[in-house]
Amino acid sequence: MILLLVLLIILAALAGAPIFAVIAAAAMLGFYAGDTPLTVIAVEIYRLVDTPLLLALPLFTLAGYLLGESRTSERLVRLARAALGWMPGGLPVVAFLTCAFLTAFTGASGVTIVALGAMLYPALKMGGYPDRFSLGLVTSSGALGLLLPPSLPLILYAVIAQQLPAGAGVTIQDVFTAGLLPCLVMIVALSLFGLRVTKQNNVPLHKFSWGELRAAIADAKWELPLPVFVFAGIYGGFFAVSEAAAVTALYVLVTQVLVYREIKPRELPRIMREAMMMVGSVLLIVGVAMAFTNWLIDAEIPNQLFDLVREHIHSKYVFLLALTAFLLVLGMMLDIFSALVIMVPLLLPMAVGYGVHPVHLGIIFLATMEIGYCMPPVGMNLVIGSFRFRKPVMELAHASLPFMAVLLVAVLVITYVPWLSLVFIGE
Repeated sequence: MILLLVLLIILAALAGAPIFAVIAAAAMLGFYAGDTPLTVIAVEIYRLVDTPLLLALPLFTLAGYLLGESRTSERLVRLARAALGWMPGGLPVVAFLTCAFLTAFTGASGVTIVALGAMLYPALKMGGYPDRFSLGLVTSSGALGLLLPPSLPLILYAVIAQQLPAGAGVTIQDVFTAGLLPCLVMIVALSLFGLRVTKQNNVPLHKFSWGELRAAIADAKWELPLPVFVFAGIYGGFFAVSEAAAVTALYVLVTQVLVYREIKPRELPRIMREAMMMVGSVLLIVGVAMAFTNWLIDAEIPNQLFDLVREHIHSKYVFLLALTAFLLVLGMMLDIFSALVIMVPLLLPMAVGYGVHPVHLGIIFLATMEIGYCMPPVGMNLVIGSFRFRKPVMELAHASLPFMAVLLVAVLVITYVPWLSLVFIGE
């Protein structure tokens, strides 16, 4: 009977059943097989109410959606180009930085591609860059901001890790801080590749103008304080994470609706509805995942899995290499939110057993999954980019290959140099 139910769950997952339904069914089956009352699932879902960090999710998401609906992306591109466009390879650097900033706040690489693609792709082509390079850059850089606060995957990883004994000491402040240097490594690596392409194609430099820089700063003066709320507010001790999210959401709402007036009040219900649909889907998955995680711990499955892997892999460094390969394959199959809630409860105890810091594991996980955004068959950036630029998915995948190779090197550096992730949290 149990085997038949397991088979039915697997078939449902393969047939495209919603991920929350598959996870919930697996948790129910596990508790049923262990003679545990199924009411424990409702109790675990209710625990979301007692998770203060989850208050930040809807607020940061709302702020990101408001920024995505306004002309913030245009102002950021103008500012970055005025400040950095004169450098060799300056235009690709502009693209990487603006994509990273927007993705960090929206939490969705697709929003970045849609919002910035219309500007960056033509600008790169007009600047003298090859079409294939321009397509690959815009498609692959959409996920760069996943390691920057207040990225939703960073928050979600911290929430999931805190439910596990191995990750009990993980805080959202630590995860926010840990992602800064690894994200910089990825941006620098891509920028060096952009510089190489610039020299190969003799791309002319953009002339620097103090007047344009001052005008760009004045145009984006209301966006410039946003990182202050997150970094100075949280790490200066002025705000808790949820308070910083509330201040950020209120500030963005006031500036975009009342100051810039780029979002009409009548559009707010639609934007809020879309933002909360995104949050609702994530919270639903997280709720059933907490129940599933509880069953995994009760059944000691992470420990059994660690013992099994330990029989074949004895070295921490070999384990990290195998983990990277596994996450690359995982990124081809699952979106990042589903991958987090399904795999972190299994991988975190195992990684800690090999001596990997739980915060470092989170950075490895998200950095590797960034590459998965541009890998078929489920690469979200490829699908959205295909729709946005009206190009075949495989053409975009081919154009993104050089960027994926550069990012893979950066991921290996991040994986084998834990100092990059842990230096600012005192580990």
